[in-house]
Amino acid sequence: MVSPKVLRFALRGLKFSGLPNLARPHLRGLGVIFCLHHVLPNGGRQTGFAPNSKLECEPAFLDGMIKLVRARGYHTLSLADAVKLIKSDQRSEKPFAVFTMDDGYKDNAQYAQPVFQHHNCPYTIFICPRIADGTAEIWWRNLEHVIFHSKRIRCVIAGRSWDISCATQAEKWRAWQVLYPVFENLDQFEQRSEIRKLATSYGIDVDAYCSDIAMNWSELRAIADDRLCELGGHTVNHYAVGRMSTDDALVQLRATRQLMEKHLGKVPLFNAFPYGDKPNATARDFELAQAAGYDASLTTRKGVVFAEHAKHLQALPRIMVSGRYQELGFIDTLISGLPTAMANRFRHLNVS
Repeated sequence: MVSPKVLRFALRGLKFSGLPNLARPHLRGLGVIFCLHHVLPNGGRQTGFAPNSKLECEPAFLDGMIKLVRARGYHTLSLADAVKLIKSDQRSEKPFAVFTMDDGYKDNAQYAQPVFQHHNCPYTIFICPRIADGTAEIWWRNLEHVIFHSKRIRCVIAGRSWDISCATQAEKWRAWQVLYPVFENLDQFEQRSEIRKLATSYGIDVDAYCSDIAMNWSELRAIADDRLCELGGHTVNHYAVGRMSTDDALVQLRATRQLMEKHLGKVPLFNAFPYGDKPNATARDFELAQAAGYDASLTTRKGVVFAEHAKHLQALPRIMVSGRYQELGFIDTLISGLPTAMANRFRHLNVS
């Protein structure tokens, strides 16, 4: 995996080379779909051990992004309108920009919604019913909290014993680098039982934490009243469906629609795959999302949207917005299409 420092250096190098501006008319495609998670003051700016700060950005940065894409001539569209455009034979001279946020955190309403309203900019939030229930294991955050608040971790995970020092910042980062992939690669059901066991043993109330940071159903109904907001599905439990059996993955996708209709009175049209990359969302899962009834699904496979995606609406790419890259120059370079084209070997599609 390429380090953030190297990626920042590469993006700056591309920006100052002038190549993105030359490539822009040829590689920007029909438009771009952004993927955010947390939007909150100082989001992504933490120093020291804060591995999940990559999932955060500041409200001012979101504000700047909206101004940037509009200054570049982009239409800021709802996801529904963007999908209609992708499916249509008629092409706009201007590209589109769609803003999406995953998981449904309280900060989306507190800090992101006012920015979108100020700019009259549509946005979509993808939610997991169990997160809205306040009973989901947000395992990546719970693991961070265990490491952050511990000087030593002694535990058994899936039958394997661990004894890891976490006394210093460097040791905390090493503990994260060891334990994160352990949890990431567990069976999805086992992953959640193991993180709940670990967090509980270190004094963390998993359900209380979930309720503290995520919107409940009442709060989701309130934000859904915003004419700019659309709610989509994100599986019931925030499971990596690509790591599940076909039957279990299909249950996650279908049940999300049923539960959202029950609590919100409306069936979601769109899905975003949790994690969204390989092997967490595969070609099989794109077919399952279609079978579950979604009009389109979003991944985190990096790229801009091209006309060819009209035949692959269950595998739309997104550009991740990370706290580690909060420079508008990076966003401008990414939406040119050049960095993702290079990553995808200049193929318009990455759907296999």
